Amino acid sequence: MDLDFKKAGGLVPAVIQDNITGHVLMLGYMNQEALDKTRQEGLVTFFSRSKNRLWTKGETSGNTLEVISIARDCDADSLLIKVKPNGPTCHTGSTSCFGEDETAKRVAAIQFIAQLEGVIQQRKTNPADGSYTNFLFEKGVNKIAQKVGEEAVETVIDAVAGELETMKGETADLLYHLLVLLVATGLELKDVVAVLQERHQKK
Repeated sequence: MDLDFKKAGGLVPAVIQDNITGHVLMLGYMNQEALDKTRQEGLVTFFSRSKNRLWTKGETSGNTLEVISIARDCDADSLLIKVKPNGPTCHTGSTSCFGEDETAKRVAAIQFIAQLEGVIQQRKTNPADGSYTNFLFEKGVNKIAQKVGEEAVETVIDAVAGELETMKGETADLLYHLLVLLVATGLELKDVVAVLQERHQKK
């Protein structure tokens, strides 16, 4: 990876982003040695300007950042590193050094649904022994549709009864089975979202 370390005195900024949620977790700086160690060990290592040495995130707290991907920007003077965080990133105990607002939490929830859809699609392409998802695919669309109906009814019953705690579980079951039904019929979540977007434009 050809980076311009000279532009900023031997360091480049590295933006750390949660690979699943897309949430920006922190900003650090790397020199060539820190980048090499990060790539070799698979854990994010910075050059600490205050300690004047290499610093692997989580070396004392255990809240490490597992590297998923590393990309440079178009000017080759900064990095975007997508990670799997093992615990809170910020020293304050927060998930992100930039705070956690409700919008970020909603975005994370939506992105997890998309990730789950991807897992379901993988199960269809590459069946796994003992997988409930593959059990449903083997039973076919009729069985999957039946499960969607059952979970929808149970969700409605809990909603009417005001059983909000159990309603969360039933709604989770409903969303999961609905995603399986979409994949089984060859549709994708983005197809449904496109319909919602079109309807929204007409309002």
